[in-house]
Amino acid sequence: MGGLPVSPKYVIRARIEVKGNVEKHDIIGAIFGQAEGLIGNELDLRELQKLGRIGRIEVEMKQQDGNVVAEVEVPTNLDMAETAIIAATIETIDKVGPYPARSEVVSIEDARAEKRQKIIERAVELYKKLQESIPESKELVEEVLRRVRSAELVEYGEEKLPGGPDVKTSDTIILVEGRADVLNLLRYGYKNVLALGGATIPPSLRELLSNKKVILFVDGDRGGELIARNVVNSLKVDYIARAPQGREVEELTAKEIARSLQNAVPVKDFLEELEKEKKLQKERETKAEVIVPPTKLIKSIKKNPDMAQEVVVPLEVYQKMDELKGTLEAIIYDDNWQMLERVPVRDLVNKLKEVDKAAHVVLDGIITQRLVDIAYTKGVKTLIGVRIGEIIRKPDNTVLATFSTVKPESSPETPVQQENANSNAENQETVHQENQPSAQAQQ
Repeated sequence: MGGLPVSPKYVIRARIEVKGNVEKHDIIGAIFGQAEGLIGNELDLRELQKLGRIGRIEVEMKQQDGNVVAEVEVPTNLDMAETAIIAATIETIDKVGPYPARSEVVSIEDARAEKRQKIIERAVELYKKLQESIPESKELVEEVLRRVRSAELVEYGEEKLPGGPDVKTSDTIILVEGRADVLNLLRYGYKNVLALGGATIPPSLRELLSNKKVILFVDGDRGGELIARNVVNSLKVDYIARAPQGREVEELTAKEIARSLQNAVPVKDFLEELEKEKKLQKERETKAEVIVPPTKLIKSIKKNPDMAQEVVVPLEVYQKMDELKGTLEAIIYDDNWQMLERVPVRDLVNKLKEVDKAAHVVLDGIITQRLVDIAYTKGVKTLIGVRIGEIIRKPDNTVLATFSTVKPESSPETPVQQENANSNAENQETVHQENQPSAQAQQ
């Protein structure tokens, strides 16, 4: 039954079971009919619905064991006491049409609770946005400095390379990688700074830097080293300064910039230092590798012919080896020969350090001493490669094999197959005996 639109405060949810076949309008008629005159005119359901105090009554029906079960929703904007009275009235319904019925109020829900929750959640979002929109004092200072730096930023040459205002007049130029580096140095008063503008050295830069002392200031990472090598091969540079290890010029503080520039070295010394660092890194990596303890070693000589052992692998692994040939990839298996990882051979050593439960490795490459050492530390039992390199130490519990020494597991014969095999053997023996000439004929 319809009514005026209601913005409900509460929703009464009731369940009415009828022992007979009825329709929705029967249920609604029973609700209005049996409540009429029961609780006074002020709470008469029809009057309340006309006034918009009770909304449209919704009924969902289903059949259950020959009976009709109706789920009823009654929205109200009455106060709590009046809503409770209406709910109790609905529970008095004991008949729908000619059939007996049983009514029960399942719950009375506060329809505004969900709205309150939404209000709280939205208020939190708005509060966070309000906090984000109010800058801190530090941000205000940064914004002022950024605008000052932007005002000081000058563009040079046809390529419009970003730099400081004193580039043309200063005897010394600080050469950096990009615009962000220029802005950071301008922030701390270095106005003789100029950006490269890319990997290619523009002609206008050479002209601009002629007859000036050039300090190349690079990041403290691998990228900074590569840029330094590229620039010194293409441009006249007097000194090279480098940011602290792992840091970028654009993020350095005033003290870090000053210290880095004070520690600038001639190009020759810088390149020699890079070579020393490279050698030290290799030595560290070598020392970091876990060497197999002498008690676990089997002594071997170069090109030991007995190094490759025969290995039996599951048939699917054997077939996978054919697919692996020519790919320069490796497959890491667990103890049950289930694949864990498939990686390029060049990444195998690093991947083994990360992977847990590695037990067998098949690679389209050479088994090296480094790989053997890492395999031992990770508990790898089997290494299978195209060939075995120069191995001077091998753990006694690590099996080394090549593709040519690997065999697939043979499937066990069934009783029928075994019987057929025996029968074939007997037939062949009989034929063989019949074809042999007798001793008497030979004589």
